[in-house]
Amino acid sequence: MEHRALGEAKWILAAIAAAWALTVFFFPLLSIFLALALLSVIYFFRDPQRVPPPGENIAVSPADGLVTTVDEVEEDEFLKTKLRRIGIFLSVLDVHVNRAPLAGEVLHSEPKPGRYLDARNPLSSSLNASRSWVFSGRTGTVMVRQITGAIARRICPWAVVGDKLSRGERFGMIRFGSRTELLLPLDAEILVQPGDRVRGGETPVARMSLEKAHEEF
Repeated sequence: MEHRALGEAKWILAAIAAAWALTVFFFPLLSIFLALALLSVIYFFRDPQRVPPPGENIAVSPADGLVTTVDEVEEDEFLKTKLRRIGIFLSVLDVHVNRAPLAGEVLHSEPKPGRYLDARNPLSSSLNASRSWVFSGRTGTVMVRQITGAIARRICPWAVVGDKLSRGERFGMIRFGSRTELLLPLDAEILVQPGDRVRGGETPVARMSLEKAHEEF
């Protein structure tokens, strides 16, 4: 799935490039703005390499951005239990590729229709269009929720149920500003707090209980 992010922008890039070509000779001032727009889109769809830290029980952030929430919630969609939640806000300047927090199999991937509130609004977690993912492996089971925002209107899934992903491997992206949530077992040790900046596939955000995980597998 490497370099797939830029492919999600092919029609946007083609439209801007065509407009730039039409204006470069006849409307040079406008062509400058279109060139800047083209570079901005390429920058937004960047997909840098990331290396997870050592420790198979260390969950990495599923997204780049700012940690806005660390709390506990009742998850009633798939796991149907109380979980610890880490909410991450992604601005238009952040990398929008999402990565698996732990190595494991994709057990669940399902979209949910909804609204397009500003992703910084706490209500966006429950009201906005989203897609939920469940990953399960040797170190436990976690859920990642991709949530749209006022500008982000499209979630691009790349993995499917049954895929086995390594820790930090790409599984999809959200186009433009949005929110990503990681839901973990209550016994997971949270390593971040609101106000921290994280990098997807790289920043440690939680330490899973290996003892409990080994009892399940």
